[in-house]
Amino acid sequence: VAALAVVGGISYGVMQLNKPDAWEAAADAKTVSAPKNTSGADGTTVVIGKSDAKKTLELYEDSRCPVCATFEQGVGETVAKDVEAGKYKVKYVGATFIDNTDNGEGSKNALSALGAALDVSPEAFMDYKAALYSAKFHPQESEDKFAKDSFLIEVADSVDALKGNKAFQKDVEDGTYDAWAMKMSKTFDKSGVQGTPTLKMDGKKVTSEGSDNAPMTAADFTAAVDKALKA
Repeated sequence: VAALAVVGGISYGVMQLNKPDAWEAAADAKTVSAPKNTSGADGTTVVIGKSDAKKTLELYEDSRCPVCATFEQGVGETVAKDVEAGKYKVKYVGATFIDNTDNGEGSKNALSALGAALDVSPEAFMDYKAALYSAKFHPQESEDKFAKDSFLIEVADSVDALKGNKAFQKDVEDGTYDAWAMKMSKTFDKSGVQGTPTLKMDGKKVTSEGSDNAPMTAADFTAAVDKALKA
């Protein structure tokens, strides 16, 4: 988040050392800059995929969530291929509740950066999300590395569409989508979802056979999604 942010045409100073207050200001912002490729109130509806895909897989994730990282590393590539093939669309809902456990900022900051990636393209968003959750970059839950803009930009440099992308980098450093991230977080809070990762289709949870948890392998995921698609 930069030292100066603009909300609704009014400038206000934000000291870098007092960053939590910047997030409070972002949460209270009356005017929200939403990324491209969004819809709905404050741009908090993020649906990615082919328009003729009949069903939508809802995906609820917190960027700092270690189980989400396990899910993405095991299943993310399958999701990307399915979306590309038009098997279903993905509706992404980002959460920031892990920040609440340690007064952290990484979930919020990463969600804002995901907004910056989404502004570039849906493909950049998906690739950046995969990079954030990758074994190479995803930190332990106790390490709030995503709070650092420099680390988020380092991760982005592994994504072709974002590598050296000055507009993306500026959006991350300026906190262009901080208010959007906070609105997205409120959308998650209102959803009633209790944990991440959570998958839903047609309002029903998509889980591994005999479990209440999201499938963690590509095979289990495909079986669960195919069942949901036929329902």
